[in-house]
Amino acid sequence: MEHFKIPLFKLNFDTREEAAVLKTIRSRWISSGPRINELEKKFSKLIGVKYSIATTNCTASLHLAMLTAGIKEGDEVLCPSLTFVATVNAIRYVGAVPVFCDITSENDLTISPEEIERKISKNTKAILIMHYAGFPCNMKKIMSISKKHNIKVIEDACHAPLSEYNGKKLGTFGVVSCYSFFSNKNISTGEGGMYVTNNKAYYNEAKLIRSHGMTTASYDRSRINVINYDVLELGYNYRMDDIRASIALVQLAKLKKDISEREKIRKLYFKYLKEIKRITIPFSEFKGVHSNYIFPILVNNRDEVRSYLAKNGIQTSIHYQPVHRFKIYRKYYNNLPITDNITKRLLTLPMYSSLKEVEIKYIIECLMKIIK
Repeated sequence: MEHFKIPLFKLNFDTREEAAVLKTIRSRWISSGPRINELEKKFSKLIGVKYSIATTNCTASLHLAMLTAGIKEGDEVLCPSLTFVATVNAIRYVGAVPVFCDITSENDLTISPEEIERKISKNTKAILIMHYAGFPCNMKKIMSISKKHNIKVIEDACHAPLSEYNGKKLGTFGVVSCYSFFSNKNISTGEGGMYVTNNKAYYNEAKLIRSHGMTTASYDRSRINVINYDVLELGYNYRMDDIRASIALVQLAKLKKDISEREKIRKLYFKYLKEIKRITIPFSEFKGVHSNYIFPILVNNRDEVRSYLAKNGIQTSIHYQPVHRFKIYRKYYNNLPITDNITKRLLTLPMYSSLKEVEIKYIIECLMKIIK
């Protein structure tokens, strides 16, 4: 990203992350251990759930969600196509069938409740939603559908730490929710994720599967001198290590301030973008608490605009290419007119807490030149 004057994102790191890593290294315990335990407790308290399990990444958390929710081969799971492919891959990991649903509108890029209800079948076992850009899906309608049809809701909340819906934090509605700590997320550890639930049985099962199905973790064995352990079922190595957990703990302490700064940047974007009539800003009417993870806009001739911005030192991205059009998922294709229309125009502008007003002005000036 060095050749960009304004990158898509910047890590919110300083000497505190460095000190935390050094402290962990000097402790001589760098695999999953005390920092993980501390992180899980603090994350549960922050989100307002009973149980949290730190994982290698959000994809692992999503896989654990499918397994613990009892999703099996041949089951249908309703999901958006406008998401990162990992959301849908987790459905396939257990042999289930993704049923793609359209998004609500160009102002609301989250999964449409009407589409969900229309595509429910006798094989539907779960609704896997994704809170796009940290903005909430319509949880009132979705939870009503869930109750009416007795279908589990799983939340992909990778964009949405501390985001809320009607005063309640996202990640607390479904039977399981999953968060990402990827390098460009609000909480960044390079790789990493979190599985959260209020269901004790799910928690115990996920904790077992996270570490090879073993009854006792290595850190616990070292503390209480357990010689023998059992393996109860086929598990995976989805453990996060203490080095990344130590970074996450610092990032967690910065989260509220980071989101507050991002909100100021979002308002500056609105202030200057209103001069450009040919740009649509999704979620422009939303007034609640959200993470401001990314700043998406809709613009015609998107690729031309993106190329021009890159030539002028501004990095952008596309969140995301529609999953239902990837080669591997074409056999599950169904007509999603709003998703297809939106993804041809979707562009993500730089968003991070240290983005300066003068840089935002420069981005807008470049947009005005290419769009006019």
